[in-house]
Amino acid sequence: MIGAEVFVRAARGRGFGLWTGVPCSYLKPLINYVIADPGLRYTAAVNEGDAVAIASGAALAGRRGVVMFQNSGLGNAVNPLTSLNYVFKIPVLLVVTLRGEPGGPPDEPQHALMGPVTGAMLDVLKIRWEYFPREEAEAAAALDRAVSYMDKEALPFAFVMRKDSVAPAGLRAEPDAPLTPVFSRSGLSPRKAACHSRRDMLKALRAAGRPGDAILATTGFTGRELYALGDAENQFYMVGSMGCLVSLALGIALVQPERRVIALDGDGAFLMRMGALAAVGHEKPKNLVHIVFDNGRYESTGNQATVSASVDIPAIAAACGYERVEDTVSAEGLADILRGHANNALTFVRAGIQSGTAADLPRPTITPAEAARRFAEYLKKVGRDHKLIMR
Repeated sequence: MIGAEVFVRAARGRGFGLWTGVPCSYLKPLINYVIADPGLRYTAAVNEGDAVAIASGAALAGRRGVVMFQNSGLGNAVNPLTSLNYVFKIPVLLVVTLRGEPGGPPDEPQHALMGPVTGAMLDVLKIRWEYFPREEAEAAAALDRAVSYMDKEALPFAFVMRKDSVAPAGLRAEPDAPLTPVFSRSGLSPRKAACHSRRDMLKALRAAGRPGDAILATTGFTGRELYALGDAENQFYMVGSMGCLVSLALGIALVQPERRVIALDGDGAFLMRMGALAAVGHEKPKNLVHIVFDNGRYESTGNQATVSASVDIPAIAAACGYERVEDTVSAEGLADILRGHANNALTFVRAGIQSGTAADLPRPTITPAEAARRFAEYLKKVGRDHKLIMR
C-alpha cells in the first residue's frame, strides 16, 4: 500500500496535471488527494467516456491527463478509447479499479463478470496495462514505463488498481460550488424556420473568427463541410467518438483559458451524451463556445430523424449552467454572436439549419493522427504567450 501523495507527486513531476474521472471507493484516497492539491486540477466527469475525452483535450493542449474510473465503467469509455485515442493517437493515463477481482476480496454482484474480464478487455482494446504500484519504491519506475510507452506509441496506458493499493486519505473541505439559478419554463422554445444551411453557418463562423481560435467539428458532415471550406491547422475534424466533442473541447479550454475554443456539435451527437453539458456548466470555462447545429436529422447516415424536435435544447444548456444561451436560425445571427463573444461567458448556441449538403462533399485527405499532431502543434505554437493554468 502506498500513500496517495507518493503517486500523485511522481505523476506531477512527469507532467500529469489534469485529473478527471468518476469516483470508485478504491480510488477515494487518490481523488481526495488530487482535489486538495492546489497545484492540480480535478475535473469531475459525469461518465467515463466523457472523462477520457476531457483528458484527451488536455493532452492536445499540452498537459498530460489522468483518467480514473471503476472497471464497470470501462464499457462506457470504449467509444472514445477506440475511435478517438486510438485513431487520433492521443495518449492518456488510465487508472482502472479492479472490482470483482478473481480470488480477491468479496465484492458486489454487479462486478462478477467485469472483474475476470478487465485485463482481457484492455488487451482487446490494445491498451498496454500493468497493476497499479503498491509499494512506494515502485511508483516512479511504473510511471516511467507508462510515460515511455505513451510517448513512443502515442496511445493510452492503464494501471489496474486492486483494492487497498493506496492508503486512506480524507477529503479536505472543498470550496462550495457557485450556485447557478435553475432555468425552468414550460413548453418548448418557439422555433423559427431555418433559413440557412450548415455550410452557410460555417462560412459565417469562419468569417467571424479571430486569431488563436481553436475550432473542433463533430463527426459526420460538420467536419467534412468545414474541411471543404478550407483546411486549416486550427481545425480539428472529429471522426467517431460521437457525443464526445464538447468534452474534448472542455479539456482544451481548461488548459488554455485565454484561447477561444469553438465546439461545433450536431443535434444527434448532443443528444447522445447530453450529460456532458452538466460537467461543462459546472466548470464554466468562459472561453468555450458550444454550437449545436440542429436540423433534426442524422443526416450523414441517411437522414433519419433525431428526437430534437421534442427537446428544448437551449433550456437544457441554461439549466446545466451555461451563462449565455442563444438560439438562431441565420448565418448573420451566428456571426453576430461570435463577434460579441469576448471570452467572458460560457456560451451555448442552438443554430437551426436546413438539411442538405453537396453531393460531392470531400473527406479530409489528412489522416486523423496527422490532424491531431498538427492541431496540437498549433495549440502549442499559438499558445506560447497564453497563460496555462492547472486550477
